[in-house]
Amino acid sequence: MNAHEYAIQANGSFALPDACFKVKSLMEDENSTIEDFANVISVDPSMTSRLLQIANSAIYSFPGEISTISRAITIIGTQAIYNMMLVDVAASAFKHFSNQAIDLKRFWQMSVFCGLATKNLAIKSGIRDIERLFVAGLLQNFGELIVAKVTPEIAKRCEDYSSEHLPWDLQHQILGYSYTDISAELLKIWQIPEKIILPIRHYNEAQSIQINKDVKVLYLASRLALVDYHPNDFNYDDTVDESLCKSLGISTDDLNSAADFASQEAENILNIMGAKLFTR
Repeated sequence: MNAHEYAIQANGSFALPDACFKVKSLMEDENSTIEDFANVISVDPSMTSRLLQIANSAIYSFPGEISTISRAITIIGTQAIYNMMLVDVAASAFKHFSNQAIDLKRFWQMSVFCGLATKNLAIKSGIRDIERLFVAGLLQNFGELIVAKVTPEIAKRCEDYSSEHLPWDLQHQILGYSYTDISAELLKIWQIPEKIILPIRHYNEAQSIQINKDVKVLYLASRLALVDYHPNDFNYDDTVDESLCKSLGISTDDLNSAADFASQEAENILNIMGAKLFTR
């Protein structure tokens, strides 16, 4: 199967909730009010509760407690609320596709770590609208869960990566493309904003193409996640492109700081997403 066919199968078993489409539609309507957004979201108490947890977490780091969706919208805006909804959707989708074909602890930890590190590096690089980059980092490897669900034997082969055969290189050898291609195809079907999809689709090519900061930041964060989870097998020197760091004005200290931040906050975010069993 090609990447799009995998995405089609995934979409057939797990569709984006109607609330996401409704919020996106409201964002495109200049006459929408805060009450309109709150009414759509508050219909689902579970989603409301988790969105408030996310709003008060380290992802956003607001100084005061946010206690209602209306206040969250007023303080952080509709785009941030939409991004929060995508994090909530990611948690549900991750659970839906979870199976024993791959190491789920590794998948959860590296996905959340990548999201947090992407956000931190985006701040250091002067990128605006950093919350969408947390979402991109979180969802970039979603394709692995899809492959594990549809063709578990292929996922097991792709999981056998090493310092000689990096994950994305091994995926290309076995599939002809990477998990990120599947992730991007599914997000396109779900009508997720292109600003989130673009860095996911291209970050593994960051060394060979001239492209924006988002792509470079996600590239670096994904490599930090690999080193963090496999410290005995990988290191910065072998996995991180120094020239990309220089182009973003990111130092070794910045990389270490981003990794420390992601490690410290990962457990909290995993708990919010309902993945407590997979924390280290």
